[in-house]
Amino acid sequence: MIGAIIGDIVGSRFEFNNHRSKDFELFNEDCFVTDDSIITLAVAKAILETDREVMLGISNKRQDNLYLNRLANNTVAYMQQIGRNYPDCGYGSNFGQWIFSENPQPYGSYGNGAAMRISAVGAIVETVEDVKILSRAVTMVSHNHEEGIKGAEATAMAIFLARTSHNKEQIRKYIEEDYYTLDFTLDEIRNTYLFNETCQKTVPQAIQAFLESDSFEGAIRNAISIGGDSDTLAAITGSIAEAYYGVPDDLVEVALTYLDDELLEIYYKWNIR
Repeated sequence: MIGAIIGDIVGSRFEFNNHRSKDFELFNEDCFVTDDSIITLAVAKAILETDREVMLGISNKRQDNLYLNRLANNTVAYMQQIGRNYPDCGYGSNFGQWIFSENPQPYGSYGNGAAMRISAVGAIVETVEDVKILSRAVTMVSHNHEEGIKGAEATAMAIFLARTSHNKEQIRKYIEEDYYTLDFTLDEIRNTYLFNETCQKTVPQAIQAFLESDSFEGAIRNAISIGGDSDTLAAITGSIAEAYYGVPDDLVEVALTYLDDELLEIYYKWNIR
């Protein structure tokens, strides 16, 4: 999850001022936490609370309807509860209305917010089937368009495969067979890729940024270098890169200075779960 947070913070200053190069300072005074980190942490909180409420004593307990219903309800509750504390963090217009709605309902979205918030799911799943079931439970509460569900699932699947010792060719093959055609290189799209907030125009590019990398930091730099929705794209890339490479301690240390006490508390509880 820290990989997504780092990608978000690094990309925050480039979202509307794209930097089409890998040469830049990772962190500076213009960086900040956006909705990507905040809602990612809210989903993590939902998982922590659901695990606490539902005893996880048997195999595949997380696939039980009781668990999945609690998880969906907690995802709504904590995205709203935590999200309302940060009204100016960069929500899209529809999701912003959802956050403050008294009766939040899924609204047919295929926005890339479905994928940027899913890293905690990718971190806990134990099987391919877990990926599909849990990512759907977390995503459907708002982003119930099939492309939104697909984008979240593809991201969670890439995280799962990366953290379970699959190599990049195996990850690429799985993504191409089940989700997206990755028939481009970053160099080929760098000068023409435009800002886009959909899963289908963000998730493949984020996965490709990871696949072309040679380190966690390199993955983040790849993501930033193609422009687009830089904070979200780098958050998705960072979540996969963390699972594959790990994250250098010095980058974690700096990134955590951008989180306030409320967000830090969730982060630390997640790490000791």
